[in-house]
Amino acid sequence: MSDAISVQPVVMAGGSGTRLWPLSRGQYPKQFLTLSGEHSLFQQALIRLRDLKAPGLSVRAPLVVGSDDHRFLMQDQVSAAQLSAPTLLLEPVGRNTAAALTLAALQAASDDADPVLVVSPADQTVADPAAFVAALRRAAAWAAEGAIVVIGVKPQRPETGFGYIRLDTSDDRSRVAEFVEKPDAPTAARYVESGDYFWNAGLFVVRASDWLRAIESFRPDIAAATKAAWIARRADGPFIRPDRALFEAIPSESVDYAVMEKCPKTKMDIRMVGLDAGWSDLGAWDAVWQQQGKDAAGNVVDGDAIIEDCRGTLVHATSRLVSVVGVDNLVVVETPDAILVTDRSRSQDVRKVVARLEGDSRTEHTLHRRVHRPWGWYDSVDAGPRFQVKRILVKPGATLSLQMHHHRAEHWIVVSGTAEVTCGESKRLLTENQSTYIPLGETHRLANPGSIPLEIIEVQSGSYLGEDDIVRFEDSYGRAK
Repeated sequence: MSDAISVQPVVMAGGSGTRLWPLSRGQYPKQFLTLSGEHSLFQQALIRLRDLKAPGLSVRAPLVVGSDDHRFLMQDQVSAAQLSAPTLLLEPVGRNTAAALTLAALQAASDDADPVLVVSPADQTVADPAAFVAALRRAAAWAAEGAIVVIGVKPQRPETGFGYIRLDTSDDRSRVAEFVEKPDAPTAARYVESGDYFWNAGLFVVRASDWLRAIESFRPDIAAATKAAWIARRADGPFIRPDRALFEAIPSESVDYAVMEKCPKTKMDIRMVGLDAGWSDLGAWDAVWQQQGKDAAGNVVDGDAIIEDCRGTLVHATSRLVSVVGVDNLVVVETPDAILVTDRSRSQDVRKVVARLEGDSRTEHTLHRRVHRPWGWYDSVDAGPRFQVKRILVKPGATLSLQMHHHRAEHWIVVSGTAEVTCGESKRLLTENQSTYIPLGETHRLANPGSIPLEIIEVQSGSYLGEDDIVRFEDSYGRAK
């Protein structure tokens, strides 16, 4: 295996997926959703890259570049899919894909290696994984020879939501002549008809050193700022944390704007491998409708829903029965705290709703009613003046922080499992149907010492019930101040 090409899988797991609201939220964006099958889009990306291994290719453990806010969510999904533990490069703030790829290249080359980076976004789906892997293997061979390779998707329709890649028709139809921005509808139709244009899938294959030279050539400011933040990094178990202040100073730019669009005008070897594998970026609800199995009238139903006399409509029901009668080409998405209804052709505009929520200082664009935490999750079941009811699940062996609240007391009722409750100086075990009371201002902690999930009902009462009324003294997840 001494002559094998060393391949470094890189998964870009940042992004907020605003166009798939209300299923996608800031704290649980679309890459972590399971929209079909048994794996999330993030898990699917890791599985596809894992399967790159072949004679002549040596595949390293993956690198994941993602948000610090999602670190435990990424860990949980890796564990749930029984995947090899990746190195997690945590961005303290979003600075777009040019910085993310530069961060990955620096990390991949940190052991004096120079692997071929196979870079995939975490929020895409592929109907034919074998064809996808074959295309990436071909791209890796070219990248090992010094080329920067992009994956171009054979267009299935005129699409105004994607950038395009134009091939140079004067040679072997592998060299890139031009990267084109998102076109209008007539222009997109001409692109598809010509056969010379492919969708830009955001998939890149390039040797680490070649990427670093390219970013230093075209955007030395991004290269220098990212390197400074990476040099000042600190390791925290599987987490690599660039320096926050230095990372915030990095200009925000995409890979395409920073480098790729400039490359065809130089002597750099820029190539494209075509992909025909049922690829989708699931960028909006219309794309989800296109990818899913449909009934005879073109409807897609997910969850508890009844559709009567409808055509071309998508209904996604999460927590209750949804009935839709006599409508065409709609998207209806129900979650416990928000419902979306939109014409399917306007699904790109869902981002405007998210912008309104953010502008109005609401929380529905960021948090679901069920909020995931490193120890499990809680679901806000009910709330009113001076009270709130939560359903809480604690994973086996997990422990919440040692904490106290200034403005609320809490009542805990064990529904299933075993709870270890610390309250002041006392510690005791509670089992099913037993309860306890945590007075306002008392130091306390909840833990699950058992081998099955612990579920409790928590009733909070007091003058202020916000999540920021927590003083942490000890925490297993590095959140204590």
